[in-house]
Amino acid sequence: MHIVYPVVVSALLFSIGVYGVLARRNAILVLMSVELMLNAVNLNLVAFDVWLRDRLHSGQVLTLFVIVIAAAEVGLGLAIVLAVFRTRRTVDVDRLRALSEYAAEYAAETGSGGGDRDGNGGGNGGGEAAT
Repeated sequence: MHIVYPVVVSALLFSIGVYGVLARRNAILVLMSVELMLNAVNLNLVAFDVWLRDRLHSGQVLTLFVIVIAAAEVGLGLAIVLAVFRTRRTVDVDRLRALSEYAAEYAAETGSGGGDRDGNGGGNGGGEAAT
């Protein structure tokens, strides 16, 4: 097997993934583009494993490991996108501001002051002794 064919296909897949990450505004499409880039890397790992005729098949083992990590990354990424969509009603990455700005706005609206879960304000009140 010539190594050129899978490497060219992998380079094309990786290039399409990079274009998707840079050009897309939708967070779900950006995640799909990242997965496309990871699959291009997996194709390279398997192709070089076959080309080198590795007896331990370390390229294929590493590919399985990358697939498992990618599945976990997709699950976590989609959970974050879903949580952001529930609060902001958009998944457009250009319209999303920093989470700290949103947290400050939320604290100002609710009057919580951004403190800890007990509503203490995160400190001991400017020098008073903590109880």
